[in-house]
Amino acid sequence: MKKKEQETVYHTFPPFYQTDSKILILGTIPSFKSRQYGFYYMHPQNRFWKVLSMVLEEPYPTSQEEKEQLLREHKIALWDVLASCEISGSSDASIQKEVPNDINWLLERTQIERIYTTGKKAYQLYQKYCYAKTKIPVIPLASTSPANCAFKLEDLLIEYRKLKGNDV
Repeated sequence: MKKKEQETVYHTFPPFYQTDSKILILGTIPSFKSRQYGFYYMHPQNRFWKVLSMVLEEPYPTSQEEKEQLLREHKIALWDVLASCEISGSSDASIQKEVPNDINWLLERTQIERIYTTGKKAYQLYQKYCYAKTKIPVIPLASTSPANCAFKLEDLLIEYRKLKGNDV
């Protein structure tokens, strides 16, 4: 099988947040499907929304409006560590020539107290580009991507229960 070529990808939609957001969940950069739909974790096999709704004990959101409402109710903001990069398909392992987002820009507009990352690569990129500026430790969570088949749904639920706290 032919290896996909690297392409430069840009983050094409804004962070989702409100001024009273307390939790920030960061991915690496939106997948092709998410860029196509203009919102986060939109690949039909990505388990993010299923896991989040189960952990928060809320009905599974099917529309973008329902997803946004779930985030609003639980004061959760979503964004990505990267503004652009070179990537092959949606493979985080292939990411090169990273340009980070200005996470402080978002922190200045919200009440974010805790930051989580989805997947090892997002964690590594946050540590490399963002931590020195934000001074907020990040809590890594497992990736909900269909590529992370090593993590079963039950394993993801255990991981994402770290989100549970006073504000969720």
